[in-house]
Amino acid sequence: MSREMEILVDSIWPILKAGIVVTIPLSLLSFAIALVIAVMTALAKLSHIAILRYIFSVYVWIFRGTPLLVQLFIVFFGLPSIGFSLDAWTAAVITFSLNTGAYASESIRASILAIPKGQWEAAESLGMTYWQVLRRVIAPQTMRISLPPVTNDFIDLVKGTSLVASITLADMFMIGQQITARTYEPLLIYSLVAVIYLLFITVLTFIQGKLEKYASKYI
Repeated sequence: MSREMEILVDSIWPILKAGIVVTIPLSLLSFAIALVIAVMTALAKLSHIAILRYIFSVYVWIFRGTPLLVQLFIVFFGLPSIGFSLDAWTAAVITFSLNTGAYASESIRASILAIPKGQWEAAESLGMTYWQVLRRVIAPQTMRISLPPVTNDFIDLVKGTSLVASITLADMFMIGQQITARTYEPLLIYSLVAVIYLLFITVLTFIQGKLEKYASKYI
């Protein structure tokens, strides 16, 4: 076996393990929190309370208008200077949740706006409260409409987790960097990291297609 092949074989499991232990859990946890933030933000921006609209609009503006890497550095390296020290995992979850929540909120808000106003009026004429209309009529349709863009946000989040190597979290990219520093094979190792990311994203894209097909049955 050649040296390159031996390095490749020996590197697969450490990088894949980092994906299983760090990348996937980090992505799932951050996305779950992001969805809650996204729904709250979308509803706030559609509310009749001006201050709520303003606060959440500023939040979306900031997180959509600044680079994710800069946000990570502010939370992990910047906040300790004012007394808020966070470990790398917590800093990553907070940053990814807020960033993805800002993007997903716009998809959810647009999906709500895409539902004809007559459906709100019809439901309210039946005596339903605002929250009953939202839960029974609007939410199911919003989920179907927003599914493609929101799952795309999740896929972007998974790829974005590679940035946590910059704040000392041992994800797939950092493990790849460590192996590269030891073997001096950057093209080989970084290509392997890319292939494993591609594998993850391919699986997620397949699941996304299945979910969209399932949701389309109720159109």
